[in-house]
Amino acid sequence: MSAIPAVAVLDWGTTRLRAWLIDGSGKVIAERRGDDGLLTAREKGFSNVLEGHLGAMGAPETLPVIICGMAGSRQGWLEAPYVAVPAPLGAILGGAAKVPDRKRDIRIVPGLAQRLADAPDVMRGEETQLAGAGLPAKGRHLACMPGTHSKWVVVEDGAVAGFGTWPTGELFSVLAAHSILKHSLGEHPARVAADNPFFRRWCDQALGEGGDVTSKLFAIRAAGLLQDLKSQDAAACLSGLLIGGEIASARRRYGAGDAPVVLIASGALARLYQAALGLAGLDLRTVDADEAVRAGLIEAARENGMIGGAQ
Repeated sequence: MSAIPAVAVLDWGTTRLRAWLIDGSGKVIAERRGDDGLLTAREKGFSNVLEGHLGAMGAPETLPVIICGMAGSRQGWLEAPYVAVPAPLGAILGGAAKVPDRKRDIRIVPGLAQRLADAPDVMRGEETQLAGAGLPAKGRHLACMPGTHSKWVVVEDGAVAGFGTWPTGELFSVLAAHSILKHSLGEHPARVAADNPFFRRWCDQALGEGGDVTSKLFAIRAAGLLQDLKSQDAAACLSGLLIGGEIASARRRYGAGDAPVVLIASGALARLYQAALGLAGLDLRTVDADEAVRAGLIEAARENGMIGGAQ
């Protein structure tokens, strides 16, 4: 390595892990990715997995580490207590929990809890993406963070004011594998392209009907029987229906607002949501999710005194 690492930062999810070595100015000098998420680490040992990745990158034995994601869950390495919203992003990052009895200084960023009686909700990992998304310090901003459990988050003057979860990705998987729709989508559902006309049509229908998707689900099966709907197009119908329903529901709950929706996503998922948000007539700004979580982790390292302030 040509530079000296000051801190290691990790996004440690349920199935995947991403790790970076960062120098004192906040620049990336090494990177590792692997299928060493929470499920694997619980068997191998979190410390063993961490040290394996750090050793492969040549990290010193005493290099401090900061982590976000499911490693801080109740089933993870150490439960980092939830911070209740509303909460400033900086204060959330600065409240990282320290893993005890370790040679290294290892800290885990807490998740967020919404403790409303009629809308309880939690998140882990997305708070760090938010912190790295470059949201303006002033004003009200709405962020969309798609995934297995999509999050919509309201940030007001730099503080998380509230959020909601739509399990869109999980619903797609469950319906594709464990409902009548498995006969329409096939054993291995096709990848959906954002320009697929079936995706756009069914998304538009869900948007136009205010997010009512349950009454439309069986129509995908019927279209296969009566209109020769192909399996790849059936997958596009289901994806469009669920994503359109999510956006319609979130818009009804949070409104459109004056600022563009901040879409924090990467790859094919980003393209699907860009298309769907466009169909909904919403202005948007896209932030790469990988870059956002890395930037958020670097900011967390600063908030916890592991590296200096922004250069």
